[in-house]
Formats: sequence, C-alpha cells, structure tokens
Amino acid sequence: MLEERLKSVIRDIPDFPQPGIVFKDITPILKDQQLCGEIVDQLVNYLQGIEIDAIAGVESRGFLFGMLLANRLSVPFIPIRKQGKLPFNTISESYKLEYGQATIEVHEDALVPGSKVLIHDDLLATGGTVVAASKLLEKLGADIIGYAFIISLDFLHSEGRLTRFSDWIISLARFDA
Repeated sequence: MLEERLKSVIRDIPDFPQPGIVFKDITPILKDQQLCGEIVDQLVNYLQGIEIDAIAGVESRGFLFGMLLANRLSVPFIPIRKQGKLPFNTISESYKLEYGQATIEVHEDALVPGSKVLIHDDLLATGGTVVAASKLLEKLGADIIGYAFIISLDFLHSEGRLTRFSDWIISLARFDA
C-alpha cells in the first residue's frame, strides 16, 4: 500500500526548524523514482473526472509533485512563492506559521478569473500556508476545487480550516501523532 511505503520512507527531524517542531522530511522519497511515479499516479487516479484548469504549488516542496501533476494532467502550473521571489507584478497574503509569520505571493496574471484550481503542497500541518494560498488565488478570481497533499498531520485537525474553500482534500499519508 502506498501510504505504508510513504510512512516507511518519510523521516522525522526533531527540533527543526526550531525546538519542539518535528519536521516530516520527504527528501528520501525523491531518491526513489518508482515511488515518485506512484505518488503522481495515485494523485491522478484521485482526480479522475474532476475538472481542473490549473495546479497551484506552494513553495518549495509543493513544486516537486505539483509540477509533475500539472504536466500529467496537461494543465498550467502556478507557483506560489515566498515574498520577493517572483519577478513580475504580484499580489501577496501574509499569515502566521507555527513558529513565526510569512508572506506568499503569486503573479497577478497567474490565471484567468473563474479558473478551477487545485492547490498542492507536500504537507498539511496547521493549514496556515494553504489557507493563505487559497485567499491569494481567490483574490485573482480562482475557484478552489480542492487540495492534494503527500502528508497530513491529522492530529492537528487542520482540514476544517480548508473546508470554507473546498471540502475535497486528498492526503496520501496521514499521521495521527
């Protein structure tokens, strides 16, 4: 089963990026081309029959599989980046992290209003980043049709923060503690 394989490969890094945080490191997944392919295959299977106009990936780990997924679905990829990283005119959204504050941006011409957008990131923890990404894309007129994650930290109960945008949430590996 894919979830079991992912859980066996994802490693915990205690006290990163600060004391008390246990970071879920997906970089060991990237060493296994077959596993990477299975991740994209599984996400594509979940998305069968869903109308998607674009995939938005959140910097930086959301770019890894977000771009692969967009390519496989033959839709545009929208990068959502940290403040100051995009070269053209942008709009921004600030939000709180577990350990600070951040601002993300997207190009103001990233999509056509009314576009059905799936947001992808590697991890759903507190939900702050994807809520900010959702607000950012809604400012451009996007219809958030759902979310796709590699990992969900279910013990943080964050999916409820996303349902105001969409209740369609995919997570390939769920951690209860």
